[in-house]
Amino acid sequence: MAAPKALDKIVHLTTVHDRRDTRIFRKECRSLAVAGYQVVLIAPGDSNDVVREDPMEGVRCRLIGVARGRLSRMTRLVWRAYRAARCEQANLYQFHDPELLPVGLLLKLEGRTVVYDAHESVPDGVHSKTYIPRLLQWPLAAVLNVIEKATASLFDAVVAATPAIAGRFSRRKTVLVQNYPVVGELHDDHSAADYLDREPLFGYVGAISALRGIREVVDAVGAVASACDARLLLAGRFASPALQVDLSATDGWRRVEFMGWQDREGVRSLLSRVRAGLVTFHPAPNHIRAQPNKLFEYMSAGIPVIASDFPLWREIVESTGCGLLVDPRDAAAVARAMTWILQNPVEAREMGRRGREAVRTRFNWATQSRALLDLYQRILPPGSPGLASSKPVNNTARQRAG
Repeated sequence: MAAPKALDKIVHLTTVHDRRDTRIFRKECRSLAVAGYQVVLIAPGDSNDVVREDPMEGVRCRLIGVARGRLSRMTRLVWRAYRAARCEQANLYQFHDPELLPVGLLLKLEGRTVVYDAHESVPDGVHSKTYIPRLLQWPLAAVLNVIEKATASLFDAVVAATPAIAGRFSRRKTVLVQNYPVVGELHDDHSAADYLDREPLFGYVGAISALRGIREVVDAVGAVASACDARLLLAGRFASPALQVDLSATDGWRRVEFMGWQDREGVRSLLSRVRAGLVTFHPAPNHIRAQPNKLFEYMSAGIPVIASDFPLWREIVESTGCGLLVDPRDAAAVARAMTWILQNPVEAREMGRRGREAVRTRFNWATQSRALLDLYQRILPPGSPGLASSKPVNNTARQRAG
């Protein structure tokens, strides 16, 4: 077999996300590899400029070291990502972090096809950063908004993770690729315990922070009647060691089983044990219009959700009948929802079933991967070997903003 040509090669870059990131690696990169592209992921790793390849996944991961702080990440690691990207000599580069906008510009100036994958609203994110003084947040958000939009207009395309994000960019260049789950990844009819036989457990998976409602969740599980014996399985990484120390001193912590970071098999195992999944983010600007992975992953796992009562989330939860909505800042309200789940197991099981069916028919990654592959077909040069080797794509599945 002839050696792959440069036109076959797609490079994804991140300096913020782990190389196993669900959206970047497990969904986008793997889908592209299955479609026949050479795929390289440049990402942070504990070895400088080491190349690893897992033939089972079909994605080559090039690790560029680990930053020793935010400033190091935004300077030294960004420079390493650019150098690694140039070495790959790919035809298309897709980057996933706003701090890589200068890298995208440099690659574009070199004649490469460049795609910006916008995971979140940068201006809204500024208002969620507690380390930025409040008086500086509004002017900084305004400046970054102008810079991001102006820079993105120079790239070949923008891939947006939510409709709200897509609405910030040029409709002509923007494609919507949402963070819907892979059907069957987190649920197995043969291995999952029957819902009615499960222990009175609740689950939370993901980044753990006060802004994501962890204080209220821990207080809530502690407030559920002792006769229910409710417990919380908590998986993820704390935003700060101090937060974990503070929570460990609360009454609710005695009902928490902290499991640390879990791989996908660990997440699957956790969700197969619990009665409901919690996604009770506080109403920060970057949360209200977000579509968090965990909301759809809980649905995919066939369990009811207890979610923040935001307009977008309310539309999803109420239209599918997959869970309960609460004020995320009210621990008592969260506790009442937990109690309802435990006291109404048959109705709760039906919520989980409806959520899983909604993922199977509507909120699934297969629909989104087609949109991404369709974008590549449109913006890569004609005659690319990568296009010839790709699986057929349903062009009617194209999803643009607007």
